[in-house]
Amino acid sequence: KDCLPIAAIPTIAASGSEMSGSCVITNEDGWLKRGSTRSDLCRPRFALLNPRLTYTLPQYQTESGCVDILLHTMERYFVNLETMEITDSISESLMQTVIYNARILMKEPGNYNARAEVMWAGSLSHNGLTGAGRVSDFATHKIEHELGGMFDVTHGAGLAAVWGSWARYVYKTNPGRFAQFGEKVFGIDASQTSDSDITDTVLASIIAWETWCHSIDMPTTLTELGIYPTDAQIEEMAEKCVFGRNGHIGFFQPLTKEDIVAILQMAK
Repeated sequence: KDCLPIAAIPTIAASGSEMSGSCVITNEDGWLKRGSTRSDLCRPRFALLNPRLTYTLPQYQTESGCVDILLHTMERYFVNLETMEITDSISESLMQTVIYNARILMKEPGNYNARAEVMWAGSLSHNGLTGAGRVSDFATHKIEHELGGMFDVTHGAGLAAVWGSWARYVYKTNPGRFAQFGEKVFGIDASQTSDSDITDTVLASIIAWETWCHSIDMPTTLTELGIYPTDAQIEEMAEKCVFGRNGHIGFFQPLTKEDIVAILQMAK
């Protein structure tokens, strides 16, 4: 019903918590990682964004944060319904900005302008702007939360390790959306693509994403992430993922426990 007023001074550009009304917490009794609340009551009253406060971050955390920012937009971008052109344009521009500046920060971690661009993108990616007129998916986030709950991996790196497998599993639901992503964000030429061979453009788009991840030393598989879950652990994560969620997650393509098991097996 109420919340003490919150202010935020981020020291990492990643979660967008400084403009978000949502929180995530891990319950160590069962290692369940969950979005614990979503309310404007706990949205910060103000935030002080100073890119210099992120200068001392390890490179791994900086780049993991960049992935998290991208996924906050991508989870809203990949929808299986008609979207607003202006929201698409904002989202695509934001993603291009993060992709470009994440590469700069690999070579120049003290680059103020790149830090500032990424920090502002982090705020805009999770304040609802890039989800205007859409129903968000967030299946990849929910799958990664179970990885984080069980293996304590860095959130952004876990997202990078899972997204490509999710994309390959669900893209047939709306291949045009993936083709647009590749064309607008990664510059893939889809002008000659017909409905019959759009799969080539879709797969090229996913590969472009994974190539970018590798360019900033982010993993695209669980093995690259440094974890080797057993079949039993994958079953457990999938079960936790749908627990209390009516047996499925996601909106682009609703995923059952069996679907999540398949995605995590693909991600190995």
